[in-house]
Order: sequence, then structure tokens, then C-alpha cells
Amino acid sequence: MSDQMTVFDRATVRRHRDRAAAGLDAFDFLFRESAHRLADRLDDMTRTFPVALDLGCHGGELAAALSPKTGIETLVQADLSPAMAGRAGGLAVTMDEEFLPFAQGSLDAVLSNLSLHWVNDLPGALLQIRHALKPDGLFLAGVLGGETLHELRHCLTQAEVEVEGGLSPRVSPFADGPDLGSLLQRAGFALPVVDSEIITVRYENPLKLLSDLRGMGESNAIAERRKGFMRRATLMRAMQMYMDEFGGDDGRVPATFHIIWMHAWAPHESQQKPLRPGSASARLADALNSEEIGLGVKPGRD
Repeated sequence: MSDQMTVFDRATVRRHRDRAAAGLDAFDFLFRESAHRLADRLDDMTRTFPVALDLGCHGGELAAALSPKTGIETLVQADLSPAMAGRAGGLAVTMDEEFLPFAQGSLDAVLSNLSLHWVNDLPGALLQIRHALKPDGLFLAGVLGGETLHELRHCLTQAEVEVEGGLSPRVSPFADGPDLGSLLQRAGFALPVVDSEIITVRYENPLKLLSDLRGMGESNAIAERRKGFMRRATLMRAMQMYMDEFGGDDGRVPATFHIIWMHAWAPHESQQKPLRPGSASARLADALNSEEIGLGVKPGRD
């Protein structure tokens, strides 16, 4: 789309992942945890998905978490980073989430574990995913949401204003649940459900958090970010603020990861449809054994 907003430098996202791939074992705890949570959601479904895509596979954490009862016979793992795709093993390819090379109606499920928050054209990506799914095919994904790293964002912002007298984008923006629900509907998905959960990781100091983000390949890739390293004085002030404002009695600091789950289906005639307004055959007041009060009538008035 020519009018697409470019928030992220996708070449930088790829470069960060390529750099992180070799040592990912030491930093993949968040990917593994969210992969197990996604797999648990899939296990609860009484369906099988013979051909599935893991979109943004990182090091293959989701493939390792899936149980046989999901009925996935062929799992295509895909990542923007060639190094990550190579690390995932199995049937793995390099692929941009914004340009899917799958025929319409060719996949039973598209799964994604903490990757789509780096996509610039998320509405377009969701539309392509829906087209690639067979009728009644499943889309299930976890993305990082708006509360993610709010502690770090606050401290970096305050420190940069205090030390440098200005502000530059330091931590990626994240979507909110209602926005993602609207995007699913806009892309033509049926029965969309969006929910979220918080994972809090406690660190001995905030510098270890920055090290982990780099090791995961999740460093800043905002297109309008300031090029070059942050001033040492700004970084040290931000880290001190982090310890002062968020440090616990044990001396450790929390880092919040907000995971938003998207669950939706490609449309199919067998799916439940909402009833037409006014088509109900029973009154809610009767079911609740209560009195129905008309609009504009105050309770207790005849």
C-alpha cells in the first residue's frame, strides 16, 4: 500500500534477529513461555489442522511446544531472519510477514508467537493470512501489547528529557486489544476473540533487561529512532530511575510483558451467526425473573 505508515525499519528487525540467532538459547525464555501458552490454547480445541504455518518462528520454540494431539501433520516454520529460520530446523523458510507467498485457501491454521508486533502493515498482513486460510481455518497469535515494558519506557523518557532536554523514540509502540479486535473484523475474520495476560520478569538490575532484549533480537527498530548509541549519562540516569521507582524490597526490578492473544476463523457457512436484532423468541426479563422497564421510564414509576 502506497499510503502505508512505516513505523519499523524491517531491515533492522531482520538484522537484530540474525545477530541474536546464534546465542538464542540463553535468551529465549519469553518465546518458550508464550509458545507453551499458545500450544495450550490449541490443545483445548477439538479440531485438527493438517497443514499449519508458524509465522515468525524465531528459533522453533512453538514447534517444540506443540503436542501430537493438535493434529498438525505439516508445520511450515517461517521467519524474516534467515539465521532464525535456519536455527528452527525442519521445514523452515525465510519469509516476510507482510508478503505471504501462499495460495488462497491453502492452510488449515496460521499460528504466530510474538512476531507480528514488528509488522508495519498489520491490516494487510491479517488480510493475507485470512486469504491463505481454508474456509473455517484458524488464526491464533500472540503479540506484545501496550503495557509491555512500561517501566523501561517511562524511565528512558524521563531520563532523556532530564539529561538531554529532548526526546526520541526508544521503545517500540505496541497495539491495544480493542484495536486488534477491530483489525480482525476489518480483515474479514469470523468469530474474533481477543484477550490478554501479563508476564512479569524480575531482574537483579535493569541493565540485564537490556541485555536480554538484545539477546532476543527485540532491540529498538523504530524507523525514526535516533541513530547511534544512547549517551552514557542518559542511560545511567534511566537505570537509576528504574531502580529507584520500581525496585522491590529484594532489590530486584520488574519488567512487564503484556501478551495479547488473537483468535479468529476464516469465514465458513457452518459457523454460528449472530441473530438479527428483534428476532429473539424469549424475553431477558423473564429469564432473570425481573421486571422489564421501558426506555425513558424511571424505576418505581408507573
